[in-house]
Amino acid sequence: MTFKELVKKALFLEILSGLALTLKVFFKKPVTIRYPHEKRPVSPGFRGRHAMVRESETGKERCVACMKCAMVCPSQCIYIKYNGGDGTPRELVKYEIEAYRCIYCGYCVEVCPMNAIVLTEHYEYSSYKREDNYFDKERLLLNWDEHVKTFKGKGYFNKFWSPPGIDIKRLPVGKRESINTGK
Repeated sequence: MTFKELVKKALFLEILSGLALTLKVFFKKPVTIRYPHEKRPVSPGFRGRHAMVRESETGKERCVACMKCAMVCPSQCIYIKYNGGDGTPRELVKYEIEAYRCIYCGYCVEVCPMNAIVLTEHYEYSSYKREDNYFDKERLLLNWDEHVKTFKGKGYFNKFWSPPGIDIKRLPVGKRESINTGK
């Protein structure tokens, strides 16, 4: 053991330097967010709880039961039943999303020609019961109503409905109307 090491051990220099560091950090503002009391702002494009868009004029859902969202879903968590077809307009009977199976890829939002399904910015929906995260049509519409209340102005417009660099003329009619009207 050298003289330098002996002095370090005798004067507790490591402990004193650790205490100095603790004292220095003790008076700084904490970097953590106290979650229930303070909420972090959501990043643009965040994919949270599902919602089904409700037409503001009629109060009905926009979904036309085209089944594209169910077909494109990689986790197969979307279940749709409808009446009609074969020349008659389809009427949506059942639309369900199993949120525990969903991987929040956003394919359903991108492929929907009517902008009927949305992944909202709401992220606080944990539950103790599995049924609470199994969204049926009524629950999805309620999620939409809750989501729209947070926005000011005429209506909700998701800027990700119109990907940059894509000519609006190439989009389906429903998406073009949503982009042009801002609803």
